[in-house]
Parts: sequence; structure tokens; C-alpha cells
Amino acid sequence: MLLAEDLLLLLTDDATGTLVVSGSEADVALGGAQLVELTLLGRVDIDERKRLVVRDSSPVDDELLAGALATVQEREGKKPSSVIERLSRKLRTRLYERLAASGVLRAEEGKVLGLFPTTRWPTSSADHEAAVRRAVTSALVQGTTPEPRDAALIALLHALRSTHKVVDPQEHGVRRKDLDRRAKQVAEGDWASQAVRESIDAMMAAVILVASTAALGAGAS
Repeated sequence: MLLAEDLLLLLTDDATGTLVVSGSEADVALGGAQLVELTLLGRVDIDERKRLVVRDSSPVDDELLAGALATVQEREGKKPSSVIERLSRKLRTRLYERLAASGVLRAEEGKVLGLFPTTRWPTSSADHEAAVRRAVTSALVQGTTPEPRDAALIALLHALRSTHKVVDPQEHGVRRKDLDRRAKQVAEGDWASQAVRESIDAMMAAVILVASTAALGAGAS
């Protein structure tokens, strides 16, 4: 599965099929996950000017990742932040549909207030997500050294400020601040290249912007 798919599974409540963060924050994080995956694969890099560089433009087997690479190619020479929003467009829905098609989730149609159509995505098969969650929990609670992909997930969750929503501190007998501290340690570990760090930083800045805009809108209302 894509890094973005794993992230979306962690951010979606298994029972209710709804997000544990806002939709706008999740969208930014998923776009960031696509960029991080391309950097982990060595397809995309960030140069000394902190600009996007495509190192390998050969065909990508996964349709969504191929589209993400094409988007980065169009913005080559720009800052990482310039592609996050583009990468996130309609991505959440496409990921949900893929996960449902593969039997991991199921789509449940409904209406909000009896009027507005909505879709929930509860879990159908939890095996893959459970394995991912165990790896993340092991790194954050037991302090084990995560694989680079799991470390990337933890870094993305930390940037999204939602680590405690994925690994319940009370359930594991730890304090939230200790969980956050460990997530920060993992995010800043030596597993990540500069390109990965810049990608995560760009996503974090976008999340902060989204959260700030939402707060201002709520204040104005």
C-alpha cells in the first residue's frame, strides 16, 4: 500500500468510518505523504536551494503515485510547498475508494441532518492496519527503532499533531507529552534524508495554515 493509504487508515476511526482530524488537515497530510513517498523512493529530491528536483522520471506502477510524480515534474524547480495542495486534490476520496475496492474498508452511504449525502468508511479487514499500528505503537511506546517507512508515518502524524489520536496514551499507560516527545525524536532521527525532512516541513506548514484559517473562520462566525 501507499504511505498515504496507511496514513489514511490510521486517521480513520475503524468503527465509525470517520476521520479523527479535520478533512482539510487530512487532505494536506495525504498530499504530503505522496511527496514523502516519492522522496523515499529516490524519485524526487530537494536541492540546496530547497527546490524540487526529479531524479527518476521512469514509469511508476501505481497509478496514484504516477500522477503525483507527474505533478511534481510540472512544478520542478519550485518549493515543496507549491505541490502539497495539488497532490491532495481529490486524493482522499480516491484512496478511500481503492481501500474499499480491495476489501480493507467498506463504503456506508448516509445523510447529514437527513439532507446532505455523506459516506463513512468503516473497517472491513483490519489485518494490514493492525500491523501498521503495532509498528507505530512499538516505536512510540516501547522505544524500538522503526523502519524508515514507519518512521515516516510517525513524522507525518507528529506534523499533523495527531499522534495521540492514533496511539491512545491512556491505553498504553504513557503521558501524552511523553508520546509527543518520542514522536519528535523519531521525526528528527537520522533515517530521513534532507529531501524527506523538507517535504514533511512543507506539509507541517500547510497544516498549520489550514488550522489557522479554520480558527479565524470560527472566530469570525
